[in-house]
Amino acid sequence: MNADKILSPSDAIRAEIDWSDIRQRMEAASAAIGHAALPDAEETRRILTIRAQALGRKFGSFEVIGECIEVVEFVLAQERYAVELQYVRDVYPLEQLTPVPCTPAHVLGIVNLRGEILSVIDIKKFFDLPDKGLTDLNKVIVLDSGRMRFGILADAIIGVHAIPLTNIQASLPTLTGIRDEYLKGVTPDRTVILDAEKLLADTRVVVQEQVAA
Repeated sequence: MNADKILSPSDAIRAEIDWSDIRQRMEAASAAIGHAALPDAEETRRILTIRAQALGRKFGSFEVIGECIEVVEFVLAQERYAVELQYVRDVYPLEQLTPVPCTPAHVLGIVNLRGEILSVIDIKKFFDLPDKGLTDLNKVIVLDSGRMRFGILADAIIGVHAIPLTNIQASLPTLTGIRDEYLKGVTPDRTVILDAEKLLADTRVVVQEQVAA
């Protein structure tokens, strides 16, 4: 018998494997996994919204991650403010704003966000803060409690981050009047954390008045 024609068991197994086909399958699987790991913007927004709502239901008034809360931080009249992420549904550029007659000064108007009509509240006026007018940096932060939904105007968005609970104090002597009423806490760098739940529940923030005939 010719020894050159005898295959060991391991050689026989290798001979039956189509390595080219296996490489193609592995490359296809890797591409599919990579695509699945990178959802589009809409899917990412949906996932983050569900996550924020679930955490909010689990941990109550503060969305707690360890010993921190997650907030969306923004600028109002050159001051730093924040609202808890669990109440933030989305953030949009301020576009196509329509003023509404017979409403208080702090009701800036309404906008159409993906087919949904939302009121936009200028909380600078609601808090008696200096008003420098609208710019291209203005954003609408959509707040949602499940029962009420509206947008608040921000001069600019700083970002989303976690704040340690130990860094939050109850108030500051300089925060008085209506701002103190909606105050959740203040950080050492003077970021004012607003009580979004109170804002969403207060009938003074959003009013429904009709134009007189």
